[in-house]
Amino acid sequence: MNGPDAFKDQVKQLYRALTGLLIAFVVVVGLVMAYVNDPSLFESKDDSWVAVPEEDPDLIVDGIHQRTGLIEAEGLMAVVANCTSCHSAKLITQNRMNAERWNTTIAWMQETQNLWDLGDQQEVIVNYLVTNYPPKAKGRRMALTDIEWYELQ
Repeated sequence: MNGPDAFKDQVKQLYRALTGLLIAFVVVVGLVMAYVNDPSLFESKDDSWVAVPEEDPDLIVDGIHQRTGLIEAEGLMAVVANCTSCHSAKLITQNRMNAERWNTTIAWMQETQNLWDLGDQQEVIVNYLVTNYPPKAKGRRMALTDIEWYELQ
């Protein structure tokens, strides 16, 4: 392409390039002016990316293991290592059981949930749970009494 059409194409390309440069210049000038007026606009408000040293994961305050909320007693760390690696400590504290039921539950977890063999630790864990989170004599509400039942139709 020679002649006027080639010249028009070159002018269009030059116009596009200059327009892009002008837009970039306006954006840069705008950012500089914003920074001059209020530098805090360019400061990070979110410090979550800053590396903060972690607390001691085994910190105990007033007899309570801070990470899990479990009571400090013999066997605590065995429970933390073997139980809270799969589920919340809340699941432990709300399921107050006797030794027989805990052993049955552990056997069920080993059969169906891929819980590893606890070996000698099982007795330590069950003793901790039964001692610190024994079954409660009373449930969440009293049993229903003096109810007149009727057939649904």
